[in-house]
Amino acid sequence: MRSVFPKDLFSGINPGKLLRYFAYLVACLITQNILLTQLRILDVCPLVTPAVAVAMGMFEGATWGPLFSLVLGIFSDMAFVENTVFFTLLLPALSFVAAFVANYYINRRFFAYMGAAAGGLAITAAGQLLKTAAADSFSVVMVTTALLQTLWSLPFAAAAYLPPARISRADFSSQ
Repeated sequence: MRSVFPKDLFSGINPGKLLRYFAYLVACLITQNILLTQLRILDVCPLVTPAVAVAMGMFEGATWGPLFSLVLGIFSDMAFVENTVFFTLLLPALSFVAAFVANYYINRRFFAYMGAAAGGLAITAAGQLLKTAAADSFSVVMVTTALLQTLWSLPFAAAAYLPPARISRADFSSQ
């Protein structure tokens, strides 16, 4: 009987790289949910998950980057009780756009990443602002909060650049 799945469906997956990205996912979620929720400036918490989604899109492309970001978004939505599917939809979209832009328009260097991460953080803050404004009423203070969240998240976005850059360039062929 002939198999439905092709034999080499999973042959392109590198187990060493996959394990390192899984460890990176766990470290990002622990950092976001335990550490960064305690670091507040004017009652605004920084977000690192949109920057991680941008980094994964830039370094892993338009297939694996959004897939990683989908898993990251699902677990992020589980951690933030006020969100139902916000991060599950937004993070893969950010990752896909970052992969597209990195393939055709920008390089994968640090400053280009920081620009893309700042854009991803601003889009996330704007989405949170619109979601809150739709549920309640709009206030000018919400715009200030969104800008402050974007700026306060940038140092942590810089820290999120190096692990995917190193993992994507490493050679795991001997494992």
